[in-house]
Amino acid sequence: MVRTYALLAWTWTRAAAAYPVSFALMVVFGFALAAVDVGVILVVFANTTSLAGFTRPEVLFLYGAANIAFSSVDMCVGNIDRISQHIKAGTFDAFLIRPASTWVQTTVDRFTPTRIGRVLQAVIVLGVAMAELDVPWQRVWMVPVMIATAMVIFASLWTLAGALQFVVTDAPEVCNAFTYGGGQLSQYPFSVYGRDLVRGVTYVLPLAFINWQPGLYVLGRDDPFGTPGFLRFAGPLAALLLALLAALAWRQGVRRYRSTGS
Repeated sequence: MVRTYALLAWTWTRAAAAYPVSFALMVVFGFALAAVDVGVILVVFANTTSLAGFTRPEVLFLYGAANIAFSSVDMCVGNIDRISQHIKAGTFDAFLIRPASTWVQTTVDRFTPTRIGRVLQAVIVLGVAMAELDVPWQRVWMVPVMIATAMVIFASLWTLAGALQFVVTDAPEVCNAFTYGGGQLSQYPFSVYGRDLVRGVTYVLPLAFINWQPGLYVLGRDDPFGTPGFLRFAGPLAALLLALLAALAWRQGVRRYRSTGS
């Protein structure tokens, strides 16, 4: 499955690179567009020294970690939100008869490598924040773990959203509320949100494990909502459970597909 994805992604990348100037401009544009979010954070801290109890480097750390995962998954898996177009047009039939996973074919369809600019921007922000924070080495190991966990969570959310479109083909925007909405939600410390919302994204939809819970461990901070300490390390388990749910939902969605009847 990985080899198939890599081959298809490389094909789309070569097609995009055939126009090098356009390719470069799109990468730069993506980088600049993502920088607007950082600009908002910097404007906030130009007028205050903390945001819900978190300093500028801490907020940038949470932003960078979440956006490396979000931007990477958006580039590699995000095209699954176009599944409703294939369902309504009946072109999903072609995915079913090819000797490759329907999930792989859907996610890599129209692969957009120019989104790498957003990933690079997030990497730079995280690097700068880590340098300013001077995190103890005994806690640095959590950073790659939290990014990998976040990538699985975001990929699972996109898969669940794609599976839902087999049932609700005319509401991709509703699905985007959970994918892009989750990405926006995780850009800031969860202490800026209400207690009930944070409980919901901890115990129901595990968005708190993208960067909040593991981030508290990296930063050596207590949870202002008083959640148990073991949740700092529960991210991989939460991601695994969500991935299994997403895989089941996708399988059921494909089984439900009945083409257009034409």
